[in-house]
Amino acid sequence: MSAALLTFGASAVFVTGTTSAAADPIEGCTATAGAVVAVDFGPFGGKVERGCDTTPTTGYELLRDAGFTTEGTVHDGPAFICRIGNGSFNSGTQYPTPDKEACVLTPQATAYWSYWIASPGQKNWTYSPLGAMARTPKDGDVDAWVFGGTDIGGTSGKPTFSPDDVRAAGGGPSPDPTGPTGPPTVPPGTVDLPAATRWLTGQLTDGERVVDEGATTANHFLTTEAVYALAGADPKSATARKAADFLATPAQTDAYAYPVGKDGIPDATAAARLALVAEATGRDPRAFGGHDLLGDLVKYVCPRDIGDGETIDGCLTKGDFRTTGQSDAQAMAVIALLNGGVTPPADAVNRLTGLQCEDGGFTGILIRSGGWCDSDATSTGLITLALKRAGGHDAAVAKARAYLRKSQLATGAWPSASYMTTGAPAATARAAQALRALGDTPYADAGLFWLSKQQLPAGGFGFEEGETDARVFAAAPVVLAAAKSDLVTLTTPPAVPPTAAPGEGPDAKKGTAYLTDKARLIQGRYYENAPGSGFADYGLTIDGAYALAATGQDDATLRNVVDFLDKGGKDGKGRGVHDWTLIGTKHAGGGSIGKTAVLAEAVGRNPRAFGGQDLIAALAKAVCPAPSTAPDRSCAAKGAYTNAPSVFSQSLGIIAQVRAGDGAAAAEPIAYLESLQESSGAWPSLIGTSSGAEVDSTAMAAMALDLLPDAKAQAAVDKALAWLATQQKDDGGFPGASGNSVNSAALAIQGMSLDAPKYGAQIGKARKFLVTQQNTDGGFNVAKGGQPGSDVRASTQAVGGATGISFATLTRSLEDTTPEPIPSTSTGTGGTGGTGGTGGTGNTTGGTSGTGGTSGTGGTTGSGGTSGTPVIITPGESPSASNGTSSAGGNSGSSGSSGSGSGASGGAGGTGTTTGSAGGNSAVVTGGSGGVLASTGVQVGALAGAAAVLTLAGWRLVVMARTRRNPAEEDR
Repeated sequence: MSAALLTFGASAVFVTGTTSAAADPIEGCTATAGAVVAVDFGPFGGKVERGCDTTPTTGYELLRDAGFTTEGTVHDGPAFICRIGNGSFNSGTQYPTPDKEACVLTPQATAYWSYWIASPGQKNWTYSPLGAMARTPKDGDVDAWVFGGTDIGGTSGKPTFSPDDVRAAGGGPSPDPTGPTGPPTVPPGTVDLPAATRWLTGQLTDGERVVDEGATTANHFLTTEAVYALAGADPKSATARKAADFLATPAQTDAYAYPVGKDGIPDATAAARLALVAEATGRDPRAFGGHDLLGDLVKYVCPRDIGDGETIDGCLTKGDFRTTGQSDAQAMAVIALLNGGVTPPADAVNRLTGLQCEDGGFTGILIRSGGWCDSDATSTGLITLALKRAGGHDAAVAKARAYLRKSQLATGAWPSASYMTTGAPAATARAAQALRALGDTPYADAGLFWLSKQQLPAGGFGFEEGETDARVFAAAPVVLAAAKSDLVTLTTPPAVPPTAAPGEGPDAKKGTAYLTDKARLIQGRYYENAPGSGFADYGLTIDGAYALAATGQDDATLRNVVDFLDKGGKDGKGRGVHDWTLIGTKHAGGGSIGKTAVLAEAVGRNPRAFGGQDLIAALAKAVCPAPSTAPDRSCAAKGAYTNAPSVFSQSLGIIAQVRAGDGAAAAEPIAYLESLQESSGAWPSLIGTSSGAEVDSTAMAAMALDLLPDAKAQAAVDKALAWLATQQKDDGGFPGASGNSVNSAALAIQGMSLDAPKYGAQIGKARKFLVTQQNTDGGFNVAKGGQPGSDVRASTQAVGGATGISFATLTRSLEDTTPEPIPSTSTGTGGTGGTGGTGGTGNTTGGTSGTGGTSGTGGTTGSGGTSGTPVIITPGESPSASNGTSSAGGNSGSSGSSGSGSGASGGAGGTGTTTGSAGGNSAVVTGGSGGVLASTGVQVGALAGAAAVLTLAGWRLVVMARTRRNPAEEDR
């Protein structure tokens, strides 16, 4: 008997129970059809109840269709799972009961329903990388809901029973997970290789470089991709050689691979990519652009683990290529060295084997031993080839081969992430390349059949199945697959976005257009908390208004948003802004009230009569006279605001009171905020709970105290700005729990702009960093190295933060605008979901982080209706890493800023407490820096302590990431 089963037997008893009228009988699910969900009512004196859904659509519907009832929170709506009940236990009573948890605000991190999953054949539980509403269970899957808490990364708090204990057919192991015995049965198909290469060649400016739309400088990353593809299709390609010549000019090599100076530490990913360009076109990687690329790669291999001696910037574990941060980049560097005749350090190669997950696939993130591991086909294909090329790793290669074969869809495609059910051209191309090299030609040919059906008329390919916009980073690997070329010889999938920083700052006009697109901003008035939910995310809506006020690019839309909030506008659920602030109730949040008041002040409205409420009086009433005692969690300390457990919230309340001339009432909150500053000059993310220093919170606290004229406050600001400057990365970015965070960089710009003359150079570098993260649609990624799809939360912070205007002094007149009628709640228009980002954690003004997110789908149009939902909220930074809650639509936490930040859904990093919900991306994090802990949360990295040293790279990897919202930020 296994240890897991022994534990199960000692702590839980399974019952099938009485099936509800709506539930499928448990016998209806088998090892190959339907999905099973188990809920452990043990903490409430019950047993483990199972249920079946023969046709599951989402994890959320699986829970409900299997006979369980759920209840959400007042603040976040029904999507956030706060209670669960089942008719087989205590007459269907839902737990926790109201006397234990009011389910008004986000539950505490030690007492929430966490969400776990296991695929067929998996022996252990995995903390779900998606929220229940965003996850699509497959036949044979089993889900589990456990009440309590888990630590960063989901390494504790797991179910006490194993997946096999609750599987269909009365438990017991499912069939061998090696998957199908043969390749998909599909007809022959051939990609039109000449058309694809013509399209790709046409994307090169002057036949030598890729230049993004609206940019003037080369996109080095995509240019290298084009070289690999063209050289793969024709080893003598004159175009490939011309592009290689361009990259080999010292100015271009330095700009791409040596951004901190030609004598500085190289960007290892860029150096590896350029080395592969050299090798693919007959050049010498030891003399490319004036650099010995291979020598520099070997020189900067990390000599020790983080925590083992003095910390080395850019190093997580011994054997990492410094500054890579992602497994694809690690594999690329190994391949580049091998192809260049250099034996890679043994630790660097062995590092790849440590990234193999239980199912045989490889994760895309450089996790540490025991970290959260989620396989994907793209990383698995590349790492498998690298290990095969290195030799001596036959067992790992065999397991990876089995994973690739079993993860191929019936269509012949491979998905970009394990939880997705549709194919992606890039992932399919890279998996097919690997299997062809391993001798599995029929599987590779089935992938080519699917790719042939995805080719667009002009010859290119989209990012995902059915997408009609051709993209270089999708077409390039397809060209290699169609040419039946070997990735080890030529190249691998992209690991990080381009490092070039054209221009002096982001395009505010394009950023504003992205934020005001009606597909995202419902009725031009508010953002939803989840696609199609009709449930307004008022914190995010105010973040967007802050951004519009900062840029002044669209005052008419800003007026519409402000009027909606001020004049009684209601969302699709009939809720107004004060159903979010909860003003006038015992659950009133000082941070959310302060955030709303700051917007009123910024646009010239009266904060003492905004939305029918006196926000300034409410803030004065919300000042805590003393810390509350358990179980009351409303007051962290004397001088804190009620239900506002973050430095970000504290700062917003102070800004609102001081701007309103109520400095006397803010005296105790100011004193408390000042007392939280650490000797380094930084502020932590959370209050009342131990948490680490954070860029976002430090910038926000500095903005608040800068309003005060006294010497003590100004000295605190000076110390904070000095600390911020020390946190800047070589590429101009700043660390957040999601990695090299857009949110954190934007907030740092706002903070350092308080003394622009002194920190002008740092501000300029940070603005250039933001340029590299702005996409062609005007929106921004959550973090460098995250999925390149734009994220609304990250974009609100980036658009406004790039201006350098402090929230404390933000002002925008609406006098020249014309009011428009406020739409009724029944006239929404369906929208399409945006792309989710990856995120970090911590406090951000909008609070997204998250990593990477997934692309939201068009919303529903209900009775004229529920407005379609726009975004995929991410990645929150936690998304400061830790703080995030998610809702069924998939939003996630923020980095703790005033609500406009972005957070990695389930990202690693920041501190604080968050809880997940049934929604898309939630996270729950407690304590020190680290990853997501949300019940339905997404884990971007799930790496304790990794956020400070790890840049999460790879445009497709952070498909995993989604936004999380942090309980500390729930008032926003």
